[in-house]
Order: sequence, then structure tokens, then C-alpha cells
Amino acid sequence: MTAVPTVALANGVAMPALGLGTSPMDDEETEATVAAAIGVGYRLIDTAENYDNERGVGRGIRASGIDRDDVFVTTKFNERWHGFEESQQAFADSAERLGLDRIDLLLIHWPNPKRDRYVDAWRGMVTLLEDGKVRAIGVSNFKPAHLDRLLEETGVAPHVNQVQLDPRIPRADERSYHAAHGIVTESWSPIGAGGDLLADATIGDVARAHGKTPAQIVLRWHVQLGLVPIPRTSKRERLAENMAVFDFELSSEEMDRLATLDRHGAGALDSDRFGH
Repeated sequence: MTAVPTVALANGVAMPALGLGTSPMDDEETEATVAAAIGVGYRLIDTAENYDNERGVGRGIRASGIDRDDVFVTTKFNERWHGFEESQQAFADSAERLGLDRIDLLLIHWPNPKRDRYVDAWRGMVTLLEDGKVRAIGVSNFKPAHLDRLLEETGVAPHVNQVQLDPRIPRADERSYHAAHGIVTESWSPIGAGGDLLADATIGDVARAHGKTPAQIVLRWHVQLGLVPIPRTSKRERLAENMAVFDFELSSEEMDRLATLDRHGAGALDSDRFGH
């Protein structure tokens, strides 16, 4: 079984360096997949209110037999909970669905800036952190401008920003901002959506050179950049494959080759316009 290294969040909490994404699985599929994933070494499980599978995540954790303290659970809440008291209610509702009394990482799923309530939601999350109900707090799909407001109005930086990120959408500016403010970058859809990224000839060349799959090359790229990828799969053979990225290293030349895949923002969702 692969042992996953960890990254340290700004408050010292250890977060696994690779995890399992669970969208768009339903509760039944999620339960089976989470239990299987834990069995092959996953220790970070990512879910969200919007995925409608938090109950399945909780059941999968319990079915695995793992000690609760040995698994890192992340969930996210929707725009209806943007507000001080609302974000605390979102935590309580997610904790109940998960069957947990503590959530390791709670995220605001999208900033929804037109509502202009995410700062109030953030204040509520800071209170949850202070009360020990969550071990870490963060955001998802926040741009530097959104993060600036959190810092300016609360003085508290997120521990994590989970963003759409892969070699075609590398978000260099956002990663630089995160690094400057002690924010860990977590990558959703890390191997691309739809599978065409993995058919890229450059990735294929690098994969053959290492005797690895294209997905493993892309996930290794994330890991070497200090990112936390959360690939989604319900296929048992893929679970182990996606974990097997800690026994090799890409050369600087190979990292440079992968950098040429940057599409300069094409294909990225705009969180000023999209959200839920």
C-alpha cells in the first residue's frame, strides 16, 4: 500500500499530498469507492454539499474500518450559506450528513461575487476554526481579487484554495499569489475533464520514458509543483494507479516540456460568472 506524503498547512495541520475527488458519484457508488480508496492508501477524501454524496463518504469511511483521525475529510458549501451564521449552519448540516463531529477542511465552494456575501461567510468559518469544529478552512475557485478582500476585511488567509488546474490551465499567477500568502493550492480536475489532455503527444512521450501512464505523469507534475491533486475515479484499477506517483521524478526538462501545454486561460471556468 502506497504511503502518501503530506503538506503542511499554515496552521501546522498535515494534509495528504494527493486525494480522491468524489464528484459526480451518488451515495452508493461513493460509499464503495471511498472504502476501496482507503484500502489502497488514500487518506484525503473530497466531497461537497453540491455533489449530494456526503452521506456516502461518511458511510465509506466507516465501512473501511479506518480510525477517524487517520483520514482527512474535505467538504464545501453552496452560495445559499454565504453569511456568518449561515456558514456555521452549513458546517452543522454537512457534519450531520457525513456522520462526523469534526470536518478537517471546510471550503466556500464558489465566491459568487454578485451576491457579495463571501466575506461574511468567511467570518463564520473563522469562528468555526476558533471553536475547534474544523481543523482548517479554505475556499474554492477564488481569484486573487477575492482573496484580497478576505485578507483586507478579516486579516485571515485561507489555508487552501481549491481551483481548476492542470498542465493546460496551470494558473501560474494564482499559484504565485498563494505561495506569497501561505495558501496551499489544491487542484480539481487535475488530469483534465473529458480525457483529451491524457491523449496529448507530449505527455505520452514523457509517460513512455518513465514506464508510467499519462495520468501518472500529470499527477506527478502537480506533486512536483507542490500542489495537492484530487483526481476523480470510481474504477478500482485507477485508484491504485493514481496513487503510484511518489516513486519517480520528472526532470526539469520534462517539467519545461509540460509547461508548453499552457493554453493561457482557455477552458477555465470564470468564477466571477459561474458558481453555485
